[in-house]
Amino acid sequence: GGKDRRSGLILTIPLCLEQTSMDELSVTLDYLLSIPSEKCKARGFTVIVDGRKSQWNVVKTVVLMLQNVVPAEVSLVCVVKPDEFWDKKVTHFCFWKEKDRLGFEVILVSANKLTRYIEPCQLTEDFGGTLTYDHMDWLNKRLVFEKFTKESTSLLDELALINNGSDKGNQQEKERSIDLNFLPSVDPETVLQTGHELLSELQQRRFNGSDGGVSWSPMDDELLAQPQVMKLLDSLREQYTRYQEVCRQRSKRTQLEEIQQKVMQVVNWLEGPGSEQLRTQWGIGDSIRASQALQQKHEEIESQHSEWFAVYVELNQQIAALLNAGDEEDLVELKALQQQLSDVCYRQASQLEFRQNLLQAALEFHSVAQDLSQQLDGLLGMLCVDVAPADGASIQQTLKLLEEKLKSVDSGLQGLREKGQSLLDQISNQASWAYGKDVTIENKENVDHIQGVMEDMQLRKQRCEDMVDVRRLKMLQMVQLFKCEEDAAQAVEWLSELLDALLKTHIRLGDDAQETKVLLEKHRKFVDVAQSTYDYGRQLLQATVVLCQSLRCTSRSSGDTLPRLNRVWKQFTITSDERVHRLETAVAFHSSAEKILQECPEQPEAFNEVEQFDEIEAVGKSLLDRLTVPVVYPDGSEQYFGSPSDMASAAEHIREKMKLVSLKKQQLRQPEATTPDS
Repeated sequence: GGKDRRSGLILTIPLCLEQTSMDELSVTLDYLLSIPSEKCKARGFTVIVDGRKSQWNVVKTVVLMLQNVVPAEVSLVCVVKPDEFWDKKVTHFCFWKEKDRLGFEVILVSANKLTRYIEPCQLTEDFGGTLTYDHMDWLNKRLVFEKFTKESTSLLDELALINNGSDKGNQQEKERSIDLNFLPSVDPETVLQTGHELLSELQQRRFNGSDGGVSWSPMDDELLAQPQVMKLLDSLREQYTRYQEVCRQRSKRTQLEEIQQKVMQVVNWLEGPGSEQLRTQWGIGDSIRASQALQQKHEEIESQHSEWFAVYVELNQQIAALLNAGDEEDLVELKALQQQLSDVCYRQASQLEFRQNLLQAALEFHSVAQDLSQQLDGLLGMLCVDVAPADGASIQQTLKLLEEKLKSVDSGLQGLREKGQSLLDQISNQASWAYGKDVTIENKENVDHIQGVMEDMQLRKQRCEDMVDVRRLKMLQMVQLFKCEEDAAQAVEWLSELLDALLKTHIRLGDDAQETKVLLEKHRKFVDVAQSTYDYGRQLLQATVVLCQSLRCTSRSSGDTLPRLNRVWKQFTITSDERVHRLETAVAFHSSAEKILQECPEQPEAFNEVEQFDEIEAVGKSLLDRLTVPVVYPDGSEQYFGSPSDMASAAEHIREKMKLVSLKKQQLRQPEATTPDS
């Protein structure tokens, strides 16, 4: 770093006791002499050969070597000799003789006399000077500089190759250049950081490792290194900026190509294997199990599509992000990719949804058909079983249940028609996404199956309706039969009650003829009621016979109802006749008795008719006798009118009237007996 009085650079060659390799020394000198600029070299060099620790022949060899290494640049060689070691005359004479041949002056000098030729401020402390110099610090800086220079130069070449390759118009050459030289051998960021640190070191006013506060001027090699580093840094920044842009463009292109590749993978699969899977799935099944199997198969197809749809979602997000931050030149291509991907995915998703809805509609149709079939089977089974109810209420309940089942079948058939029509409408829309495939055959099979199921259910329902009509008529006739039987039995009961009332309550014979006639008239009306009841029962029993013949069955109750009815009616007629006879006898008795009792005594001719009194007595006695006689029925059973006390009361009234008649008779006979005596 020091300079001689001519502003030439000072080159110091320290020699040591060990063997010095001239080849290594020559290489080192070549390297050191390559550092200064040509301007500095033109001012010449002052070489200090420090031979204080070396031998003379080594020093001589070094001095002679300078002739071959730097003959023109060396102006003065100062050989620092050890004190009293070398023969001054020999050494001086030898270099003096060689001055013309060497081309530079050689001075043999002691270290303390070196300041005669070089200013102390340009000498280091080793030679008694004040120049601050740290060789290791200089060496480290130089190594960093050399490394930076080498790496930056190599990096500039690589970046230039990459950048120039990216600027080529031919797309294939561009891709080939980028592929071969895309990654530099060293990290540009690291090299730039090293250069900035080195430049900072070179620009500072003090060595990092120096002690003390003495200021120094940067050495020429450092001054020379600063513009080199700055130039390299500027070039690196420029090339690195271009390289970053190339990388960004390459990354964008790579990302775009990857997206395009993935888009084409999705599109190719959806339009290829995915669409083929849907093309082969046209059936709807002929039962619930078959439709469920097709649904399971469709779910497997949907599962495979879901994986590609997930890729679609991811790609769509990536494309959207690129569109938001993309360049104008990429917008058209990105939008085209996005539109193509969306069209294919939405179309395929629509087909999947359509197929799923179709299978769901088919499953619902078959489910309704199966329910309706089961309802028809249940209704048919109910119709095939013969009706044997116990009474009319059970028949009514059975008929109600039959009507409910028929109504449920009607509702089920209507639901089947609605489901079938909806399914047919969906099938007719299949051709809209068949990719040109003729689906007439597949659709015809499905349509024929659906229409066949609905027609079959309609026929089965019609057969059941016909059978229900027959069964309804039969059951209504049975209801009527049971009703007739019940009413006939009720007529028998009513007639029995009339008979019982006749025997227990129709016991009075009246206190006079008028009252007895009223009772007789009431009795005839009572008999008319009984006659109507009997006729009503007879008509009901005749109706049961007709209904039984129509139903081809035997009545379970009319068989004993008719005999009961006839028996009760016979008992009633016998009892009624007996009641009429008693009332008529009572009318005759009361009429005769009242006539006699009401006749005046001035008519004696009337009292001479003894026969009238005898007849009245006879009628009264007959009536009294009849009151004590029971009513005898054909089966031998007997019944009395009223209770014994009731009969006794009626008989007592007759006896009283008979006494009155007898008394009247005596009164009439008494004057008749007196007249002859007088």
